[in-house]
Amino acid sequence: MYTKKITESIKKELENLKVQGKFKVERELEGAQGPEVEIGGKKYLMFASNNYLGLANSPEIVKSAKDAVEKYGFGLSSVRFISGTETLHKELEKKLSHFLGTEDTILYSTNFMSNLGFFASFTNEAFGGDGSHIDAIYSDELNHASIIDAFKLCKKENTQKRIYPHGDVSALEKMLEEDKDKNYRFKIIVTDGVFSMEGYLADLPKIKELADKHEALLFVDDAHAVGVLGKTGAGTGEHFGLQGQIDIISGTFGKALGGAVGGYVAGRADIVEFLRQKSRTYLFSNSIPPSVVVASMKALDLLNEKPELLIKVKENAKYFRDGVKKLGFEVLEGEHPIVPVMLGDAGLTQEFSKKLFEHGLYVMGLWFPVVPEGKARLRFQISAGHTIEQIDQALSTLSLVGKEMGILK
Repeated sequence: MYTKKITESIKKELENLKVQGKFKVERELEGAQGPEVEIGGKKYLMFASNNYLGLANSPEIVKSAKDAVEKYGFGLSSVRFISGTETLHKELEKKLSHFLGTEDTILYSTNFMSNLGFFASFTNEAFGGDGSHIDAIYSDELNHASIIDAFKLCKKENTQKRIYPHGDVSALEKMLEEDKDKNYRFKIIVTDGVFSMEGYLADLPKIKELADKHEALLFVDDAHAVGVLGKTGAGTGEHFGLQGQIDIISGTFGKALGGAVGGYVAGRADIVEFLRQKSRTYLFSNSIPPSVVVASMKALDLLNEKPELLIKVKENAKYFRDGVKKLGFEVLEGEHPIVPVMLGDAGLTQEFSKKLFEHGLYVMGLWFPVVPEGKARLRFQISAGHTIEQIDQALSTLSLVGKEMGILK
């Protein structure tokens, strides 16, 4: 029974969120995602989207999705192992495996589900034993929320979780050395390829070296890297010359590769087959709609046919990063199109973000607990779809508001 106590508790919690400045407001776009969007009848420059290659409203992708709906219908009304598998799903899995340099791939509804599915299945499964095993997981402290939540599904009696300071491979090495004589069944090192709040890249060469030395499985969430980094856009593995050497890669079609939905786990064929048989977030979730499958394949084709997209997003990111530095703002160094402009104070960042929006620039302000206390920032995300004129306009608006608020002279 829904009681007055429940109502009052929820109301109090929502009020607390507002007081703390953590209450989220969803701005309603009135059209397609792109470098420019419309909200409330007004145009805004979009610098808060994962649309790194500008493919979210690509005419070729839109057409392929429309054609797929005509041919295959809207959805399959089923999970994969019952009647939800089209030949298309297998084609996309093969295509993605070839692109990433892995043995096999399994599709999920989202990358969040792929991360939950892998860790819950892999650590909780007895693998023919009596279930008394203990697995060790070594995780960067700034890994994505989906990885953090995945750990919550791992049974405490079967899992030893060790969190190392962000990017501190020396601390990771120390943990692995401390554990070298412990009787763990499996050791798993998990890291984001690109950390979404900073744009920093994981030190995969060193982490891979440690994984090999300590016989640990290496899991990389490459959601923000695939379609952005590497000679062909295959992600951080390719970027560091490790393509085909990462045990498990998770990722998404919801960012650079068309911006829709759909996630995946790619890697060793035996692990992928195990997930097909045991992963609950795969087994009991409807299959990805055919239109998204076909459009995702088209996105991979476009990435191959138009390598200039990879060049353009890198050039745009550098142009913007250099421009922000010249204005006098503190910017986290990097080469990824995530460009954090550091302001430090949460209240200042909230007000700054609000004023930018009033001036027609859509960019997200981030503060604790999303980022560490005292590390509030504006997170700009650059796209190959942005023109130099749009980037210049964003820089001009950033400068204007910076002066209005007394941050810049």
